[in-house]
This record gives sequence, C-alpha cells and structure tokens, in this order.
Amino acid sequence: MADGMHNLAGECLNTVAKRINGAEYIAGVLKEEGVKQIIGFPASELFDAAAALDIPPLIARTQRVAVNIAEGYARASAGGELAVVTVQYGPGAESAFAGIAQAFNDRVPLLFLPTGYPRGSEAVAPNFESRRNFSHITKWCEAVTRIEDLPKLMHAAISRVRNGRPAPVLLELPVDLLAESTIASPSDHLRPARSIPQADDHELARLVDALLGAASPVIWAGQGVLSAGASASLVELAELLEIPVMTTPNGKSGFPEDHALALGTAGRARPATVDHFLAKADLVLALGSSLTRSYYILPIPDDKVILQVTLDEADIGKDYAITQGVVGDVGSVIRQMIAFIRRNRLPLARRAQPASEIAAVRAAFMEKWMPLLTSDSNPISPYRVVWELMQVLDPKTSIVTHDAGNPRDQFCPFFVANTPGSYIGWGKTTQLGSGLGFAMGAKLARPEATVVNLMGESAFGMVGIDFETAIRCNLPVLTVVLRNNVLGGYAKSMPIATEKYGANRMSGNYAPIAEALGGFGVTVTEPALLGPALLQALDEVKAGRAALVEVVTHEEPRLAGLW
Repeated sequence: MADGMHNLAGECLNTVAKRINGAEYIAGVLKEEGVKQIIGFPASELFDAAAALDIPPLIARTQRVAVNIAEGYARASAGGELAVVTVQYGPGAESAFAGIAQAFNDRVPLLFLPTGYPRGSEAVAPNFESRRNFSHITKWCEAVTRIEDLPKLMHAAISRVRNGRPAPVLLELPVDLLAESTIASPSDHLRPARSIPQADDHELARLVDALLGAASPVIWAGQGVLSAGASASLVELAELLEIPVMTTPNGKSGFPEDHALALGTAGRARPATVDHFLAKADLVLALGSSLTRSYYILPIPDDKVILQVTLDEADIGKDYAITQGVVGDVGSVIRQMIAFIRRNRLPLARRAQPASEIAAVRAAFMEKWMPLLTSDSNPISPYRVVWELMQVLDPKTSIVTHDAGNPRDQFCPFFVANTPGSYIGWGKTTQLGSGLGFAMGAKLARPEATVVNLMGESAFGMVGIDFETAIRCNLPVLTVVLRNNVLGGYAKSMPIATEKYGANRMSGNYAPIAEALGGFGVTVTEPALLGPALLQALDEVKAGRAALVEVVTHEEPRLAGLW
C-alpha cells in the first residue's frame, strides 16, 4: 500500500513539472524581468511566446530601425528598463548589424536575441552565424547549444547588460532549440542586480588633491553621467568647487545648459564658451567619458592634465595620456569626492569665479550667430529652424534628437538642454537615419514627453518608411526634415563628380509621404510660417498622431567653432 502511494506521488510530481519550450522559457524570464515590450522585425518565435504573456511585440519596418528603437528606449530610460530586440536568423541578423554597431560605438546597454539556424547547419556556408559575426560589436556574444544551458545563459546575458561598461549583449537562439521542451521554470530566474563600483580612499585623495591644486580646471562630462543618474551630484560638485562644465555630444543634458557654470557641448561644432575655457584650462576632469577621439568630438589639447573616471578599465589611457584614471560608477565617485572634501574640510582653491566670464563669452557668441538664427532668408536658413524649435519646445518636458551631419552640427551648439535625458546626442559613429528610431524609442520609454527628431533628407531617405511604424505603434513623434536637395557639405569632398555629374544632388517631397502613411505632413517654404507650422504639428502629436514638418532650406556651410 505504502509503495503504491509513493509511486502515485512520484507520478503526480512529474505531472506538476510543466514542460515548456525554449521560446516560452525566454519569454517567461523577460516577464520576470519586467520587460514591457519586445522589439524586432520580421519574425521570431519570441514574438508569440511573449505575446502569450502579455508582452506586446513592436514590429518595425527594418531590422536596423528596430535596433535603433531599442537604443532610444535604453537611453531615454537611462538603462533603468531592459531593452530587448529580436530578429530572424539569416538576413534578419545580417540587416541588424548596422544598428548593433551604432549601439556598441555609443555605449548603449541592450539585449539582442537573434534567432539562429538549426543546430548543425549554422556553420554551413553561406549561413550567417551571429555568434561569430557580431563578436567585435558586442561585449558578450554567445549561442545556446543545449536546452539545459538556457537558464544559465539567459541569466549571464542579463547580468552583462546590467553590469560593467554599457554595450549590446548578444545571445543567439537556434530555432530548433526554441521549439525544444524543457522543465526549467522562469519563476526560478534570479534577477541580476546592478553593481556600483567605487573609488578607494587613496584614489579619492589623489583625485581631489589634483583638482583643488589646479588653477583653471574644467569638467568634461560624458554619457556616463546620464547613465548613472548623476546630474544632480555633478551640479553639486561643480558649484562646490566653482568649476565650469562642458559635455560630450553623448553627454549633452547631463549638466543643465542654462546653469551659470555650463559651457555647452564639446562637439565638432560647438559654442565659443567651450573653446575659450578649454584653451585656458590646465586640468580636465573627465567624468563618465570614454575620452574617445572622434572626428565629431572636440579633441583635448595635449598640454592638459587629464583625470578620468569611467566604468570601463579599457578606457583608461586609450586615446589620451591620463595622469590618473579611476574605474568606478561616476555617480558614486562624484558623491565620494564631495563627501571626501567636506569630511576633511579641505580648503577650496582661491581662483576667479568663472560665471561672469562664461556669461560674457556666451553673450558675444550668441550675438554673432543671431543674424543666422533669426534670418528671414528664402530658402529658409537651417539655423532659423533651430531657433524656431527652441521657441516652441519646453525643454523640461521634451526629448530632442537629431540626425548625423549638418542637422547635428547646426542644432547641438545652440539648443539648451536643461533637463537630464532631454537630449539624445551621438558622436562616435554617425549612421544617417538613426535619429528616427531613437525618437520612437524615447517616446516608448517616456510617453508623456514631446519627442522631436531633426533630420536631413538624406537621412529620411534611409529610414523614411519607418515613419509608418510611429503611426502604427502609437508613437506620436515630431520629425522635422530639412530639404535643400543636396547632400549637405559633400560637394567639397567630391568636387569633380559634383560639377560634372551633380553627384551631390537629390530630390523629393517628403510631407506627402507622411500623409500617405497616415500621419500629419506639412511643407514650409516661408520663414514666417515656420513657427505656426511647428505649433500645428505639435498639436497633432499631442493628439496622438505622428507628424512631419518639411522645411525647404538652403545649404549652409557655416558651423559654430569651425567658421
């Protein structure tokens, strides 16, 4: 009798152990992690498995834009939400490569889950194996080959998204494994916590001693300040020591640009305050920056003492000779520095307070550029577009981004980003068209915000049909397209081809495309009508409809800091 009952109990236990397939297990883990949507295109076994658990799919029109949306989502949520993107094996993974490269170069943490060819055929030419081909544009790149390893590898992947240097993490999922059954339960998944490394007392003492001993220090604030949520602490440190602050293009909005100590953004094009104070600085304190040399980022002169705080040890001394490098979470290290100074009652340096000098340099800079910003020229000056956007947007409730090339260089020096996360800048790799996906991702992360993307017609040509994604997925963003019928600035790099064959020419009308896709579209040819058109488009966005304002402009070669 007892043996019979024991066998019956064992059979019951086996029945209770519910078997699910690999796709269902992954979807369950994403549910445990609080994932709110899964982004991708065009097909993945994860879409149905996630939908069964009330995690909706967000299907873009292209794989690259799907990844851009995930990047915008990750950046607008400052890494607080897990951004997940999946694509089909083969051509789907191949087409996602550009988006992952963009996210890798601009240090964005996201979880990339491409499906893979059935096991045994992944290495057969010409099959594309993600695990091999993405290894140099992800910080961790693995494939699941046994269903028994799936729980361990999912935990490892999510741990790497949350910890260390921000970057895409890839886990390739063979389609036959996704269909294979397992008794693993998603409820057993342990959510990895984020580690926040700090500096030790010796490092702090050296850092603070060098900073207090400098005659004209400046702070160089990178994207790490935004990722760490350290803007308030950075303001406190700058005010405590009366140090001017400039940001990198990726770090723009990490320090409020309407603050008396704000210098603006040290991009390729930049305000005169950046050049003025960087030239006179004897020490540069780089906080949350990789200090990557780039054509799109102002270089630091060789005669400066550089101190660097970064989450990635590989950044230390990578492109610049560093006097001292500290590996740590920038928010923690800034707070440690403030506490160290106050705890030890260190005498603050007696140096000239820079606020009045900053204001004077900024006023002279703006006076020089106001004729372009308020120009009544026809075709319209792109700087007039920048100025009108500054008048109609509330920077405290908006998120703005731009595309590569002239839109970035004309917009970044002038737009005042005074709220953390109100600006998505990018300055290492510069793929045309990325701004549209960034804007949609930002709207996904912060639906209450007014999200605006400024782009040229070349960029729109790359991704314009994905404007329909914003409509279909209820992501009402405002896209402003600058149309001058040329590849802006490219004639000088191909003068013969331009003169003989018009190689820099392009044509098109873009507002009708927005209308045809179901959104709001308007073309502006008169400067006086630009402000009203933007307000009308913003009303459409507030009503829940994606909008596009096409502005006919002239080509403008003059750039701040380069003219």
